[in-house]
Amino acid sequence: MHQFRLFRGKLEVLWINNGVGAAAIGVVLIAASLLVGPSWGVTSSNLQLCDSNSDTGSVSAAFRRLPPPYGETFFAEKLGLPFLSAYLDSIEPNFRHGANFGASGSTIQPTDAKLFGAGFNPLSLNIQLLQFEQFKDRTKEPFNQAKSSWIKNNLPRPKEFSKALYTLDCGQNDLHFGLSDQNGCIKSYNQLAQEFNKQLKDKVFQLRTQLHHAVLIYVDIYTAKYTLISEAEKQGFVSPLGYCCGHLGVAECWQTSIVNGTEVFAASCSDPSKHISWDGAHYTEAANKWVANHIVDGSLSDPPIPLTKSCHSADIPS
Repeated sequence: MHQFRLFRGKLEVLWINNGVGAAAIGVVLIAASLLVGPSWGVTSSNLQLCDSNSDTGSVSAAFRRLPPPYGETFFAEKLGLPFLSAYLDSIEPNFRHGANFGASGSTIQPTDAKLFGAGFNPLSLNIQLLQFEQFKDRTKEPFNQAKSSWIKNNLPRPKEFSKALYTLDCGQNDLHFGLSDQNGCIKSYNQLAQEFNKQLKDKVFQLRTQLHHAVLIYVDIYTAKYTLISEAEKQGFVSPLGYCCGHLGVAECWQTSIVNGTEVFAASCSDPSKHISWDGAHYTEAANKWVANHIVDGSLSDPPIPLTKSCHSADIPS
């Protein structure tokens, strides 16, 4: 189990986080400072790390471009935060409001040959943190010397790193990698997720006593997702065990496979909004929107602060 700390805008990993099962994730939001101007509404910079739940183009830029149907639906906009360019994207990125370091298939633990051979991404969390450190250092240099308006319009202000909202949402790939025991039996997804989330919440409580200039908010997405799966049809979705793109045991999303001498193409469904799962691993836009709507009011957060007010000092208890 790793740990992290945030000190004067520097994010250092000592620990991290959460759980996944049929649908279970714990998320930590870190408001690095309470000194947010009243006109901002929310913090002026946002930095996201971890895996495909956050990836806005890192893997597509670093390895291969993802083909359709990926990108058919877009992100929920409930918090009104600007979209973040992937740190690795070299085509007209704009980092004025932050950057995204998340990469699909990434793990908390550093990627070794075994993890890489199993298909996980080499851009593990420790690499993303090195990228963050470089981004912060290289932002200060040109910004302080900038004569070009492009630099000041496309890079965050150096002082904003200590006021930014840091979002960490990861751990599910680590759990997925370790779910089978020596007999090939899958361990309980939900029990494992619940234990990870319990330890995450306990660690957040401990870190609050150490990081007096940061606000750490634990968001219980596990409960939201478990509720959605339990009430799928009631909420307007089809069977929670099905998914929109791909055929279980036959072909992955948008891939072709030969079955009994016949070519089978795993196309996407006609209406993703009716499905909770997009490809058996990731949620659809409709499902993510449902989850967002059920956590944004703060009822599943600790402390119970609406996410839209997570960076307002007047609303954060001491």
